[in-house]
Amino acid sequence: MTSFSETGLKEEILSALETLGFEKPTPIQEKTIPHLLNSKQDIIASAQTGTGKTAAFGLPVIHNIDVDNRKPQALILCPTRELCLQIANDLTQFSKFIKGLEIVAVYGGASIEPQIKALGKVAQVVVATPGRAKDLISRRKLNLSNVERVVLDEADEMLSMGFKDDLDAILSSVPEERQTLLFSATMSGEVKRISNEYMNEPIELSAARINLGSENVSHVFYQVHAKDRYEVLKRIADINPNIYGIVFCRTRKETKDIASQLMQDGYNADALHGDLSQAQRDEVMGKFRSRQLQMLVATDVAARGLDVNELTHVINFNLPDDPEVYTHRSGRTGRAGNKGISVAIIHSREMRRIKDIERNSSIKFKKELVPNGKDICTRQLYALIDKIEKVEVNEQQIEPFLPEIYQKLEWLSREDLIKHFVSAEFNRFLAYYKNAKDINLPDKKERKERSESRDRGNSKMSRLYINLGAHSQLTPLRLIGIVNEALDSSSAEIGKIEIMNRFSFFEIDTATVDKLIANIKDFDFRGQEISIERAQQKDNNNSSSKYRGRGEGRKRDSRRSSGDFKKGGNNSKFRGKRNRR
Repeated sequence: MTSFSETGLKEEILSALETLGFEKPTPIQEKTIPHLLNSKQDIIASAQTGTGKTAAFGLPVIHNIDVDNRKPQALILCPTRELCLQIANDLTQFSKFIKGLEIVAVYGGASIEPQIKALGKVAQVVVATPGRAKDLISRRKLNLSNVERVVLDEADEMLSMGFKDDLDAILSSVPEERQTLLFSATMSGEVKRISNEYMNEPIELSAARINLGSENVSHVFYQVHAKDRYEVLKRIADINPNIYGIVFCRTRKETKDIASQLMQDGYNADALHGDLSQAQRDEVMGKFRSRQLQMLVATDVAARGLDVNELTHVINFNLPDDPEVYTHRSGRTGRAGNKGISVAIIHSREMRRIKDIERNSSIKFKKELVPNGKDICTRQLYALIDKIEKVEVNEQQIEPFLPEIYQKLEWLSREDLIKHFVSAEFNRFLAYYKNAKDINLPDKKERKERSESRDRGNSKMSRLYINLGAHSQLTPLRLIGIVNEALDSSSAEIGKIEIMNRFSFFEIDTATVDKLIANIKDFDFRGQEISIERAQQKDNNNSSSKYRGRGEGRKRDSRRSSGDFKKGGNNSKFRGKRNRR
């Protein structure tokens, strides 16, 4: 099938598709549209985000509606409010030349009264989330007695979100003589149960997986220690000044934590997760769609229905357990002819999962090195110069200020003026990445060489005592931050860390010990003076009173104000070099 005109769809629908720029049906559309136009047999379709599944079921639904019948004839169920609105909007666009056809979206998180009012008028197609549909049915405001077609879109997600009982209640209240269309990315046990119980001898259709193999999407991975994931995320953002992407996390807590850290570190980011109210979700998604946000940190479920074609990056902060979920995530970039990059941040034991995704999706990952400080600074500098070169100058508005500006800067030569201007905008990156370490995990050959080097005594470690412990809310990450700040560097090798209740022990490169002990006297942590001593000769079982710190006061310069010592936060600059031996 080379065009939609061959499908047999109404002329009004074909005209709408032409105005929308739809040319050739996708594989899932080729398979479903002719069947749904000519048969009332149930179908199970395997289709994922980005394959055109909304049009696959939506165009036949619209084609078969009797506009003279004002009651609901088609019910489309989907897991989230965002997807509900997206489907309703797409169907409205597809049917804009069909007079008398009305599509109503009903969903939770919004007032039910306007939805009841809309259903009381004309509503031939109802797009709903399961919870709100069940509520309206129980109130006798949603009458399904005339429904001829039921669509379960993303059935696997609806079941994973706990809508099993709602789906059972809804499906048991629609006429038995109906056509049921089930669209799902995966066929879980519950999806099969739904199909067995509520479908009549369905045929199975499937489309090629999402465009992971497309030339528009590149798949790369960075391999680092788990503790360095956030640093990798920041470096990806820093080396891509115009990044516009989604960062996928596994849990709500991780989503909130990562988004909070990004915002604290000055990045244009926010979080999307299940703990947000509907008003908060709408605000975040509105900002992201309008590109007021560059990075959206989200869980898989929360990102459902967020349809943006211009994404430059999809970043897997954690790989999903199911390779199919990676398919969902990656398909959100490289759309509408744009290029996209799908990034996976993995640790040493996750190569097997990369291989699983490659086998499952017929794609090939490329291993890349985490950008270093020099590369990032170079990219940021050139981005700044490009911005200055292309900025629009409004002569009329700035003219009154120019004489005084010229007078203030007349002592600077052209070369010095450029240096001052670039430094004013760029010093933050230069300062942060001045001592940026290589956080890439070495390959087998490099690990062997480093091990042999340590065996030759080239990397000796010393065991130190610090008078802070769990009682002081010390964590390994914060200990690394204290060490890095005291040494004014993140290059020191830190080995085993033991956090006790009121004190701790840690291993560190012997060459840094004297400097660390001398410098730490100037710092405090949450108001407690810090003391670090050599621990080789000490009895680990002695009480903490023996090891009380002998700090000599608190440092009062500006350096401490941005660190963990005053606020106790997890500032990203404290991510040190940790070597678990």
